[in-house]
Amino acid sequence: MSESNLQEQIMTFLQAHPDRSYSVERLCDELQFTGATAFTFLVKELANLERQKKVTTDDQDHFKIVQDTKVVEGSFHGNDKGFGFVRYDPDLPDIYINPDNTMFAFTGDDVQVEIIRPARPGSDRGPEGKVTSIAQRNYTQIVGAFTPSTDNPEFIGTIEIKEKKLSKYQLFVTEQGIHPTEGEVVIVEIAAYPDAQHPTRIIGLAKQVIGSVDDPGMDVLQVVYQHEVPSVFPEEVTDEANRIPDYVTEEDKAGRVDLTDQPLVTIDGAESKDLDDAVVAWRLPNGNFHLGVHIADVSHYVTENSELDREAFKRGTSVYLTDRVIPMLPRRLSNGICSLNPDVERLAMSCEMEIDQEGNIVNHKIFQSVIKSHARMTYDAVNQILEAHDPKTREKYADLVDMFDAMGDLHRILYKNRRHRGAIDFDDNEAKIIVDEAGHPIDIQLRVRGLAERMIESFMLSANETVAKHYSLLKVPFIYRVHETPDSDRMLSFFEFVTNFGVNVTGSSKDVKPKMLQDVLKKVAGKPEEAMVSVMMLRSMKQARYADQSLGHFGLAAPYYTHFTSPIRRYPDMMVHRLIRHYAENGTGEDARAKYRDNLPNIAETTSSNERRGIDTERDVDSMKKAEYMADHVGEHFDAVVDSVMKFGLFVELENTVEGLVHISVMDDDYYEYVEKQLALVGRKTKRTFRIGQPVKVELLRVDKDQREIDFKLLNPEEAPKTDLLPKREPRDNYRGNNRRGGNGNYRRNGNNSNRNNNRNGNGGSRNGNQRNTNSNNRNHSSRSNNNQNGQRRSSTTDHR
Repeated sequence: MSESNLQEQIMTFLQAHPDRSYSVERLCDELQFTGATAFTFLVKELANLERQKKVTTDDQDHFKIVQDTKVVEGSFHGNDKGFGFVRYDPDLPDIYINPDNTMFAFTGDDVQVEIIRPARPGSDRGPEGKVTSIAQRNYTQIVGAFTPSTDNPEFIGTIEIKEKKLSKYQLFVTEQGIHPTEGEVVIVEIAAYPDAQHPTRIIGLAKQVIGSVDDPGMDVLQVVYQHEVPSVFPEEVTDEANRIPDYVTEEDKAGRVDLTDQPLVTIDGAESKDLDDAVVAWRLPNGNFHLGVHIADVSHYVTENSELDREAFKRGTSVYLTDRVIPMLPRRLSNGICSLNPDVERLAMSCEMEIDQEGNIVNHKIFQSVIKSHARMTYDAVNQILEAHDPKTREKYADLVDMFDAMGDLHRILYKNRRHRGAIDFDDNEAKIIVDEAGHPIDIQLRVRGLAERMIESFMLSANETVAKHYSLLKVPFIYRVHETPDSDRMLSFFEFVTNFGVNVTGSSKDVKPKMLQDVLKKVAGKPEEAMVSVMMLRSMKQARYADQSLGHFGLAAPYYTHFTSPIRRYPDMMVHRLIRHYAENGTGEDARAKYRDNLPNIAETTSSNERRGIDTERDVDSMKKAEYMADHVGEHFDAVVDSVMKFGLFVELENTVEGLVHISVMDDDYYEYVEKQLALVGRKTKRTFRIGQPVKVELLRVDKDQREIDFKLLNPEEAPKTDLLPKREPRDNYRGNNRRGGNGNYRRNGNNSNRNNNRNGNGGSRNGNQRNTNSNNRNHSSRSNNNQNGQRRSSTTDHR
């Protein structure tokens, strides 16, 4: 045996067991070397490897591999118990950080991590590391109510922290900043973070008073400021907006196509005031359809590098909250000259398409236009025309009924085309939270998406795809909305999961196609496991984002996709319009391509980040208001459905979309064990089994509005189905450990890696994090049904709009 071959065998074995050390005798046994000669060779090569610093010895002369120090950068997610995880690569297991190695990082901090134990080959267990530095802090300010200090001369007071991820810390205010009075809500800039001497103490300077804790709507405003969402327009921005005429001038119309004679209409929610798209359709003599999608030309008024442009980029998106909208643009624009209000001229960016009977776009034009909306239609009215066939509504809009009928037929053709190519349609319930004048929630109403909503969605999708394809084929710098193909490992795990329900997936996880997943949903449609399979599919997908490369949209099964249809509320859409105008006026030569090429990656990355900020803010406000609403119903009984199963209990969803936790500590009818592969909790004695999608009856036990926590208990555990999912155990396994039933009860639905959604590595993940709502931007992206009085809500489908 050659020396190099022997060294290779030794290193291969030790690399497979990086945490263990071995005596020479044990190594001989493991490598199946026999005889004195083999032993001598092994000792010699171990000595060589030690001189090369590839192996090291301990006090007992046992040999262990020297692990290369690997430093990576990622995002830290902490746990109430002190440990945490760092996500550094979406396709690799998270890094476990024990409590002694976190450097007191906060959740969301960007950290550098040294790998101290690599992942074990063939194991789902990820690597272990220690934080070596904190590259960027997630929290630089905290918002809360001020309480003066009477017993600590070092500080003038404390701030009540309502941010769930910081709930274990205390925030002390120094005298260097402003001196608030008791009950004032202030923005505090963090001056000192926790350290070894003060592991739960934060020190800050009070910078700005935003109101009193008793002011109506202050709870929502605290969330807004905590997420650092810009909510007040600077004076120079409003001044610039006020200088823009509130009507279309003759100069504005120069060089544009006049479409004011076409019967365009807007179709939106009844409360919408920022109407950014109008549509028109008719049948062509050749049997095809003409579809015109005409979008408010916001970029004409928000010029490049203007004060309005810089502020819009800073905001990135309008944020739609329970009782208010934080718009991307001042209302003089969003509700005025940029809104396609009826019977007035407006500037538009138009996409006209000819669509055949199979839903294929056979011709198109993209151009600047002048339009006039002939009617401000609502979803309800159009649904009365198309679904209910209400005689009074059809008579009221008699001159438009034929067009709406044609639109309905066209939508059905487009929808069939999308389904045929494999588009995945996740249809999640959405709710509208009704509040009184004081901002207190008084009702939660389910929103039903009718034919009109789905029809507008189809038309917007067609325009978005057409624009993306046009400029992608021109090979010019552009902004796209992308949703990349899921990771093959995640898909393999998902395919293995669905086989538990007798679902066989045709195709390879290494070459997954949207239609494969669509077929899975078809096979479980209407079955008890449908909800569970849908949730697991979502968790297996990637997150949609903006990019300067056309990477396609997996969820929509669209090879080309962008956001063109909502420039009033999304900066990328406005940027797409700016690029369209640029190429129309300057051609597509190298000089024209060079202007925006270097800046587009930053625009895509920043707007993606600001979009996530907006979604997080909307979600936190919604969950807070839902908790506040449920606080009036403690002790009441509800029908619910299990929507997530964890080691520490069940998350259930009520019919009104309110979610809460049934902690395992209150499941006292049996001792429940978690079966990870089946996502089930199974009673050891009774075999009662709880899984996703299962109906249950619950009683509301407790609500904490500030922490957005809602706790239930089961009322009918005896009605649960029974299974044999638990593995057979030795008698000694019947011992109930101290921590098996939930430990200290610190598991909460808005917590971090030990909480709601197990990721594929078993490390956990927040139920209100990326797993459900941003993988394909489900529920929170791109629709127009309202959740407020002033604007459009985002969609329950996969990035539709």
